[in-house]
Amino acid sequence: MRWDGQRVTADGRPVKVGDEMTLPGMEDAGLGPVRTFTAPEAMGIRFHEVRAKSALNKVPEGPYGFGWTVNPYRGCSHACVYCFARPTHTYLGFDAGRDFEREIVVKVNAPEVLRAELARPSWKRELVALGTNTDPYQWVESRYRLTRAILEALDEAETPVSVLTKSPLVLSDMPIFERMNQSRPVRVNLSVPTVDESAWRATEPHTPSPKARLEAVAELRRAGISSGILIAPIMPGINDRPSQIEPILRAATEADADFVTPIALNLRKETKDIFFEWLRTERPDLVPEYERLFTGRGRLPKDEQRKITAAARGRFRQREISGDEEPPMTAPGAGPKPDPGAEPPEPAPTLF
Repeated sequence: MRWDGQRVTADGRPVKVGDEMTLPGMEDAGLGPVRTFTAPEAMGIRFHEVRAKSALNKVPEGPYGFGWTVNPYRGCSHACVYCFARPTHTYLGFDAGRDFEREIVVKVNAPEVLRAELARPSWKRELVALGTNTDPYQWVESRYRLTRAILEALDEAETPVSVLTKSPLVLSDMPIFERMNQSRPVRVNLSVPTVDESAWRATEPHTPSPKARLEAVAELRRAGISSGILIAPIMPGINDRPSQIEPILRAATEADADFVTPIALNLRKETKDIFFEWLRTERPDLVPEYERLFTGRGRLPKDEQRKITAAARGRFRQREISGDEEPPMTAPGAGPKPDPGAEPPEPAPTLF
């Protein structure tokens, strides 16, 4: 396994087996795993603690409204079948399927590295996004609290923050968000693709319930924190019916959500094969339609993107949320509205 060439001695020095065993971005001394272990309470997940050499990732210009990201973890125990970040695990010698869900990389020194980067005179206090690659509040965060330490570093550096998660664990950091909110923009958004229990359990097997996520939005809004809902992804034949979209919009109204953004399904690289394998097992009736829509491409055709997001956009505009005649589809100050079919920014090539 490629990790074997990155073991460290008791004093933290690397033990190299050979050049072919060195992971990308880990060639320098001391960057290998501090330890690899399993935890009985973690459903068979194996953790790989590593020391990062950078924390801030520059994002290419695009319609997302942020230029920097921080990801304290690689891999995600949520195990969402459609996750666009799955292919990034192959850079580590893992597979994009079960390994992505069970081999979790933990950047144990990410907060201290971030503090050093934020202290540079060149840092311009630009918006930093968390949750763009894997969920910063997945189960492992309850053990390491790296996301909390990262937020504290960003707060000390007076840097605006945007967070995207599927977990109500985000509420444990409410005091930090409230403190940030006094002097700079902070947004905490929840992804809720569906409230249909069968669709939720089939596509997001290890995520907190949609109800808990919607309640988190309501609590954030009561605290005065900007918070919205991403219906992402919307999947043809799975969670795109008006009867499935309407309950989310109704809950968004009740939660006083700042916005709702529907985003169509993207299937790129290994994620496409994994999703189709899931379809053949769980929804074989949909395979012909998905083959028609995705053969030779990783994104839905533009007309299909508009069609699949139209119900959410049209219905949400008819609602009065936060006193707005036409509720914003993105949070205040977030920049251009995202393309409903746009792919997330390509992950930075340096993994650690």
